Amino acid sequence: MRKWCSVLAAMGLLALGGLPGQAAAAEPAAPKVIRVGATQAMDSMNPFLAVRLVSSSIHRWMYGFLTVPDVKTLKPSPDLAESWTTSPDGLTWTFKIRTANWSDGQPITADDAAWTFTKMMTDDGAKTANGPAVENFAGVTAAGQDLTIKLKSPQASMLDNPVPIMPKHVWEKVGDIAKYEADDFPAVTSGPYIAVEQKKDQYVKLKANPNYWRGAPKIDELQVIFYDNPAAAIVGLKKGDIDLIGRLAPPDFEALKGDPNIVQWNTQGRRASYLQVNLGATTSDNKPIGDGHPALKDQRVRQALHYAIDKQKLVDEVQNGLAVPADGSIVPPMYKDFFWSATGAEKVSHDVAKANKILDDAGYKKGADGIRTMPDGSRKLQFRFSIHTDTPIEDKLAEYLTGWFKEVGITLTTKRLDSSKFTEETGTTALFDLAISGWSVNPDPEEVLATHLCSRRPTADGKGGGTESFYCDPQYEALYQQQLKELDRPKRAGIIKQMEERLYTDAPVIALYYPNDLEGYRKDRIASITPIPEDKGMLYGGSGYWPFYTLEAVSKDGAADSGSNTGLYVGLGAGVVVLAAAALLLVRRRQAVADDRE
Repeated sequence: MRKWCSVLAAMGLLALGGLPGQAAAAEPAAPKVIRVGATQAMDSMNPFLAVRLVSSSIHRWMYGFLTVPDVKTLKPSPDLAESWTTSPDGLTWTFKIRTANWSDGQPITADDAAWTFTKMMTDDGAKTANGPAVENFAGVTAAGQDLTIKLKSPQASMLDNPVPIMPKHVWEKVGDIAKYEADDFPAVTSGPYIAVEQKKDQYVKLKANPNYWRGAPKIDELQVIFYDNPAAAIVGLKKGDIDLIGRLAPPDFEALKGDPNIVQWNTQGRRASYLQVNLGATTSDNKPIGDGHPALKDQRVRQALHYAIDKQKLVDEVQNGLAVPADGSIVPPMYKDFFWSATGAEKVSHDVAKANKILDDAGYKKGADGIRTMPDGSRKLQFRFSIHTDTPIEDKLAEYLTGWFKEVGITLTTKRLDSSKFTEETGTTALFDLAISGWSVNPDPEEVLATHLCSRRPTADGKGGGTESFYCDPQYEALYQQQLKELDRPKRAGIIKQMEERLYTDAPVIALYYPNDLEGYRKDRIASITPIPEDKGMLYGGSGYWPFYTLEAVSKDGAADSGSNTGLYVGLGAGVVVLAAAALLLVRRRQAVADDRE
């Protein structure tokens, strides 16, 4: 008993500054930790497979690319490729890979990039996330630090390649890339951060990469915490469990008003929100797949749905005015060169009478119950609307659409799915009719345009893909190939606008609105963060790693605030033994809370 009392008394003395006759040891500086909240969990740590925004954001923080968007102009700037040249005919590109190391100390070479691209060219599983980026590649070779890519035809987007370069010495050991979750930690990376731990659907922890060629980030650790619903994330931000959250819905953003410790961030976004329509899904070998309603194969039905929607009302009452109605392209207006908007007779406005007339003329007659049937009477126009679970804003959207579609004789039933099931049913198995969807567009829109190519449909065994609509249209395909070869930017932009017009009129997707970029962060935790672009740009979800590379944490008394559970210090006063024991118990309880939350 005396021994334990001595121990506890010593603990108390240590808390007061040390044992008699001993100099107090300097405490190590607390690690600088920033926690980011996300309301979407990663679909995969494997960059060849991951398609969700949160996944691509985390991968941008982990891996280098040939080029990255310039922080001021968003134009391509050097990353792993420090320079490049192209042949006069535009068919041969040579990239000089900078001298740098992977996080495990191995040198980065052109062979890493050649292996990455070749893997995508030869393995259907590796094409899932960014397959179209290499479809025009005829061959890829490496010699030392020189990477040479030969093209089948000129490619205007060569300097906007969305593929992260992977370490060959690690990834060539992987068997089936389509089944590999990349959950071996620490990951071997070349970007600002190294993934060191993951708990699926709960969190990912990343530590600063000391070998990063630009220099290590200014914080020690970046944690991404996944929340089941936005309301819980907002509570987490207000309590200080997280330090930043992006992609907020308007009601959640407005809930941050009045908190003196939180900065509200409201800028133009890079996302378009739209309805995805199952217009008769097929696999890449043209075999029917899924159970979409046959009426949606009819362009006239899709047009009628479009006319039934009041987009301005959705902006005003679902988005609380913090969005712009989408009267045209799936490329948002922040990208002025490529943005297209319908005008005149081509513009689809809210017109219930016109929607009804289109369906009447097409032979979809209303029954006694007010619900239309197929022209042959075989089936009622009863559609499912797939949304995500625990997303109030999508529930509200479903309510409006249900009411408007009822006015034109169509029944809509809401189907709520978790993120993984939603991705599977709307991107691989096609077990849906309509679904909420959207895409965060890069400065060069080729990637989002490519999600509507025939080649993005999955194979018969469910591999590859990355489709947004199961669309396969010869006219759209031809335009895509034209813009790919057009090196004159204004001319290319004109072709891209024709592609957007085709999507608008054929309606495999129906653009609803362009949400503002709504974010919030704690100014008592984050000292500074640089948006991209620097002038009124985005933080989380931006088209580059720059905001999270430049993060600085607020310091307290000369030590960086970790933004997480840091333990308790025992104060001065009587009852040292009791206080020490209480401190030990509280530390354990706080740690348990952290473990439960994560």
